[in-house]
Amino acid sequence: MAEAWIATHPMAWSEGNAVTFAITSREGELRGAIALRMAFEHSRGELGYWIGHPYWGQGLATEAAEAVLEFAFRTLQLNRVQASYLPSNPSSGRVLEKLGMQREGLHRQRYRKGDQFQDVVESAILRHDWMARHEAA
Repeated sequence: MAEAWIATHPMAWSEGNAVTFAITSREGELRGAIALRMAFEHSRGELGYWIGHPYWGQGLATEAAEAVLEFAFRTLQLNRVQASYLPSNPSSGRVLEKLGMQREGLHRQRYRKGDQFQDVVESAILRHDWMARHEAA
């Protein structure tokens, strides 16, 4: 399944739909993945990531997401990057806060997981806000 998923990445990039990067250790060992789905007609991207459980709490998601935001705003010239997380995963919320994303709202019972409906928190950052944070640094 992983190989089939990875095989979709070059086409998604060539079609301008998404870009996916591996998150690795300095030695090149896989720790997770991060993706940016693009909607160029709206100058918008949506960030998503996963980190393997043994590597949680090491700052990998924050570091990778910061690099992807730089790519989104400086290279792709997007205006907005958004992300969502489940309230049951507050660590993801903290990652987004560290990136400067602002919470924009809660979608109640947006997804079904098995027989349970899950709320989703939406967050986003705009290019000018990201640029201001990084020009000040």
